[in-house]
Parts: sequence; structure tokens; C-alpha cells
Amino acid sequence: MRREQYAGPWLPEPVPEGTFPAIPGSALGQHVPGDPLDRVVVDESVSTALLVVLESMTPAERVALVLHDVFAMPYAEIAKVVGRSTDATRQPASSARRRVRAQRRRPVDQAAHTRVVTAFTAACRMGNLEALVASLDPTVTLRSDGSGVVRAALNPITGASKVARFLLGVPAEQPDVRPVPRLTEDGPKIALVRDGAVTGVVDLLVDGDRITRVWIQWNPAKLTRRPGLPTSPS
Repeated sequence: MRREQYAGPWLPEPVPEGTFPAIPGSALGQHVPGDPLDRVVVDESVSTALLVVLESMTPAERVALVLHDVFAMPYAEIAKVVGRSTDATRQPASSARRRVRAQRRRPVDQAAHTRVVTAFTAACRMGNLEALVASLDPTVTLRSDGSGVVRAALNPITGASKVARFLLGVPAEQPDVRPVPRLTEDGPKIALVRDGAVTGVVDLLVDGDRITRVWIQWNPAKLTRRPGLPTSPS
């Protein structure tokens, strides 16, 4: 048999607004008191950052986290599903929350996040390398998913200068594409639009006043559910 391999980095499909309705008893998207570890997933909701980190978890961690924190299933019932004791089921859930918490060192409120994303978008539009580098953390990493169908970086790009130069190279190669800010349940995103059609979606992870992660979804198969604007395969 021939092993099928994904071309370049894999990224989750951007989550459109209203994709996940409220689940009775679920902490998802609600601001409720409790264990600080329990609040990690509550605060992240269904963000791209959460979906990315889910990929790094063990199967046991993913199952425990999703069933308990998203679907509000008691640990005793999860234990029956996974064939473990209740205490043994709590452990991977706590480990999974720590993985989510580790991706962001400092909390960022929505207003601060929006300011950073706005400055980032303006720098990209004006081609201002210095301003763009200033919006990025020195250790920032960019991953882009083109699935081999459209052109994208085949390996992650690390470092503010390298990431900024890659981003400024996109308009040079695609002069008819413009960045359009979009406010979603996952916070501000940037839609890459050509002739009214979305050809890509940029997600940013903000830590303090700098961007630490840049994710660009260019795979047309993962852009079919973007609200408000149609998608384009080109």
C-alpha cells in the first residue's frame, strides 16, 4: 500500500460563527467560577489555538477534555467509556488543560487582542516591515496549510523578521488579494479576499501585546463554511 501524506503543515478548518450551539451543562463559551484549570478551556472556547493544541494531545487527553469540558459529561461516565477509573480519567483531563494553558503565558482581553490584530493588518496593508516586526514576538511561528493544492510554506517559519518578510511577500505574489478583518466567536480574524471571495483565513494568537503564532488556512477544501463571503478555489 502507498502511504498518503499531507503536503505541508496541517491546520484545522476555521470555525465559523454559530457552528457550535450551546450545550446544556457545558462550560464551553460560558464564564463560570471554578477550578482555574477548568477555566482554561472555557476561556479558549472553540478557538483555532485550542483546535491546534488538541492535535498534540494523546487520545486519552482529547477524549477526557472534550467529553467533560465541551459535552459536560461527568468523570464517572467518561470512565466507563474509556475503561478507566474515575481518578485515572481526571488525570488526562487535567494534563490536557495544562497543554492548553501553556500556549498562552499571559491573559489577553478582547480589546487588547483587537488592537494588536488591527495594527498587524495595517502593517501588512502598507507593507511596513518595521511595524509588522514590532507586532510580532521574537519567537513567533507561522504555519500555513495549502494541502499541496495551493501554494503555501511547506515548513513552519520561525522568527519575527522571517515571518514578517513572508507575510509581506504574499501581496507581492497575489496583488489582487486584500486583507479584510472579520470579527468571529474566535476573536478577530483576517480574511484574504479576491473579487469578493475568501481565498484564505489568517488566525493570530496574541500574548500580551505581541503575536506569538500565525496560522494561515489556504486549503480551499477547509474554507467552504466561511460566513458572509463565498470561497474561491484559486
